[in-house]
Amino acid sequence: MKKIFVTYAVKEEFIPLKVDGCEIVYIPTGVGKTKSAYVLTKYICQDKPDLIMNIGTAGTLKHRIGDIFISTYFIDRDYEATQLPGIEYKINGLKLLGSHPSLQNWVSNYDKSGICSTGDTFITEAASFQGDIVEMEAYAQAYVCKELNIPFLSVKYVTDIIGKNSVKHWEDKLTEARTGLAKWFEEQNIPSILGHLITKHP
Repeated sequence: MKKIFVTYAVKEEFIPLKVDGCEIVYIPTGVGKTKSAYVLTKYICQDKPDLIMNIGTAGTLKHRIGDIFISTYFIDRDYEATQLPGIEYKINGLKLLGSHPSLQNWVSNYDKSGICSTGDTFITEAASFQGDIVEMEAYAQAYVCKELNIPFLSVKYVTDIIGKNSVKHWEDKLTEARTGLAKWFEEQNIPSILGHLITKHP
């Protein structure tokens, strides 16, 4: 049976999923790049999955609260700020799905996708942020998946507008985000799509 890891930072972002023909392993990674990468790598060392799907919440400047966003490009904004020679800070998210071309094509045609900016700070000022969405774990997980050759998909619910909403606002939006993500997975028929695309892959 195929296996999917579903990662999320905090328990309030957890939603149950059922994908036909796949075993789902839920992984609470904690907040931030280092802990998230460590926890995910530990699980992968125990049992390598066929896909890792990161779900959770994000802030934005360009989109609306309630949008469900799929990341097709990941940036480490901490490294981006320095851009020291030899330091990688960009990952092409579509290439991470290269072993599942049908899933890659589906993501390419999804209407709310783009750049995810990851860093170890909760962004509250618009001037310090570039990209479509901002959060604190996805780049680190994408990097692990790139190095270990595991397909990676990141789906985020937009909870706040940068520069207008506080950390408390994000906390208040977590229940709404969980409900919105669950509804989106059902309406988009994502479990069926993933099950079909992954299980037919040798």
